[in-house]
Amino acid sequence: MTPNVPPTGHAALRLQRLATASIVVAIAVMGIKYLAYLKTGSVALYSDALESIVNVVTATAALVAIRVGARPPDHNHPFGHHKAEYLSAILEGALIIVAAIMILSEAIDAIRNPRALSDTPIGLAINGLATIINTSWAWLLINRGTAWRSPALVADGHHIFTDVITSVGVFVGVALATWTGWLLLDPLIACLVAVNILWTGYKLTMQSMSELLDEAASPAIVARIHQAIADNGSGALEAHDVRTRRAGRMTFIEFHLVVPGEMSVQDAHVICDRLEAAIESELQDADVVIHVEPDHKSKSAPDVPL
Repeated sequence: MTPNVPPTGHAALRLQRLATASIVVAIAVMGIKYLAYLKTGSVALYSDALESIVNVVTATAALVAIRVGARPPDHNHPFGHHKAEYLSAILEGALIIVAAIMILSEAIDAIRNPRALSDTPIGLAINGLATIINTSWAWLLINRGTAWRSPALVADGHHIFTDVITSVGVFVGVALATWTGWLLLDPLIACLVAVNILWTGYKLTMQSMSELLDEAASPAIVARIHQAIADNGSGALEAHDVRTRRAGRMTFIEFHLVVPGEMSVQDAHVICDRLEAAIESELQDADVVIHVEPDHKSKSAPDVPL
């Protein structure tokens, strides 16, 4: 079995650099959006800037999670620290929900007390710049986080993308409010965007909690595991009770391998080594544990007949 070692060297460093850069980008975008609010007095733009404060916090949480997750296994954590990234993702989901509630509160106050807007063309141009930066950065985080199997980066990217949706909705609301003179449209758009953010935060939190509770690998990955066992299990009789769980970048795989009762331990060990190597070459960052059993332990419907 290949030791459960997290990315080190260049792999770990590139994750941390990207997470650090995300903090810098979040702070810059927050400042740009707040400037847009100061120019216009729009509650929607204010809410957009308020939501961006959460970006700074979640980007910081992502960096901490990546650094903790990169620690090697120790006596108290023999399976590593990979789940730290899921804790970060849950925190991000919770903060998204908090931001949505804060935006709703501000928008409701503006509905009760309509506010006049000023310098909207300049404010919208400034806000548009922040939206372009956020869109590009969200795409980069999701793309790199998926390729590098970092839930924290992916969650941070999706969170930033909700900020993009917020900004687009705000842009439309402020533009229409200015064009029509209907000031209530500004906070109403902010309310709609807040509801969308609330739903996004809920989904992100539920997904992260599911993965934190040892959610199984996707059916596509399980199918690849079964195929690797079928292609490399020559000499064995079957594999059953194949179980998987995900933790950060790692996929933990366990199954029972039935071999002929007269087979020697050494021969069975050779088969296990071959299967482990095949699965771990098929799936990056896989950790395989195989329990060998004699033929009388076979099942009528094994997961993988050999």
